[in-house]
Amino acid sequence: LTKCFLLQVVNILLHYIKKMFDVKSKILDFHHPHQLLEGLDGLNLELSGHPESLEQLLVDCTDTLKYGVKTGHPRFFNQLSSGLDVVGLAGAWLTATANTNTFTYEIAPVFTIMETILPKKMYGIIGWGETEADGIFAPGGSISNLYGILVARYKQYPEIKRQVMTALPCCVLFVSEQVSINFCHHQGHIPFCVTASTGSAVFGALDPLQDIADICEAHRLWMHVDAAWGGGLLSSGNHSHKLSGIERANSATWNPHKLMGVPLQCSAILIREKGLLEACNEMHAAYLFQPDKLYNVDFDTGDKTIQCGRHVDVFKLWLMWKAKGTCGFEAQINRHMELAKYFCKVLKKKDNFKLVFDAEPEFTNVCFWYFPPRLKHIPEGFERDQELQKVNARARLIEKGTAMISYQPCGDKVNFFRMVFSNPATRRADVDYLIDAIERLGKDL
Repeated sequence: LTKCFLLQVVNILLHYIKKMFDVKSKILDFHHPHQLLEGLDGLNLELSGHPESLEQLLVDCTDTLKYGVKTGHPRFFNQLSSGLDVVGLAGAWLTATANTNTFTYEIAPVFTIMETILPKKMYGIIGWGETEADGIFAPGGSISNLYGILVARYKQYPEIKRQVMTALPCCVLFVSEQVSINFCHHQGHIPFCVTASTGSAVFGALDPLQDIADICEAHRLWMHVDAAWGGGLLSSGNHSHKLSGIERANSATWNPHKLMGVPLQCSAILIREKGLLEACNEMHAAYLFQPDKLYNVDFDTGDKTIQCGRHVDVFKLWLMWKAKGTCGFEAQINRHMELAKYFCKVLKKKDNFKLVFDAEPEFTNVCFWYFPPRLKHIPEGFERDQELQKVNARARLIEKGTAMISYQPCGDKVNFFRMVFSNPATRRADVDYLIDAIERLGKDL
């Protein structure tokens, strides 16, 4: 009975994967929240006090996928993480089956070894010495950035572990060009870290890392690079120069689940100075980290983290790297960049689209406006911006379920579309389709 149930689940998944890669299928069968709460066909989200049949569970599995979003669809452009790599998927299935925790070699021997190999590969690509640096996988870029900041603070104030924050001066973290380090000193505050971005979420902007590194060295500040989105560019010989200076950073976040297409979640925090990550976070829990184990306890990674339970995120990336090699990731990333360039080229030829920035994009983010016919003759200015803010062709795309793309305002720029290329299944035909769909669905807005 168990085998029969699992085989049927596998059939449901394989059928879903086949539909996901079919451009004629819908990305989403859209329903409003109240409709899902009230129940649709066989889908009932309420929980019962009594067990239900395996047949009903199979229906629930089918309907959960049916009413979800096909993020691997070639026309899903909504997030920085998209696409479905089947080797990575196999890695996720194996990881779920193993169902172990990566805090000790004792219970995850193969996975903990992999978590020494993959960070070495990654910080070797950054330009750090393989024996000098360290790293672990964390649940997302935000948490990885947090690790970088905690280690930066610990490096400057190791007494934080004994005396907590009340014993420290007012520490300041810099994250944008809007502030001045010298002004901060005059106010009696102590700078300790600068965070640079390589691939901002909206515009895909890349900070000048060499200049920031010069400032950090002059002021003896920790330099952290948020390369969650842009880290994948390091795998490309054509584009790695855009992150020049990252080798001078003290720490970096890199999310393979974004540009490299590894299934969620897969995020690494990399620290240039070996030993700091553990010194910052270790608690020496006696029930986990006994020093007299029968193996080399240096491979027990749990004391490097603030978590105890930690999901195995490394295996998907390891298996995909086996399947593609570094050259495979390079080809994939180059293709994303070429699609962004092609998309810009097409938009520039159309008088009802306008790029937010005229220059060629630094990354795969392409931001643009669509002007319905009624707005094309209104002069640029406040009135047109107010009308443009109301134009929402995106809602019609979602209702139709044929494509998904994000949009937002930013600063003085009213709502614009943000196109991102990170889906390996996307082709030029899908880009052309999106442009035609926006024109078709938005012409009367």
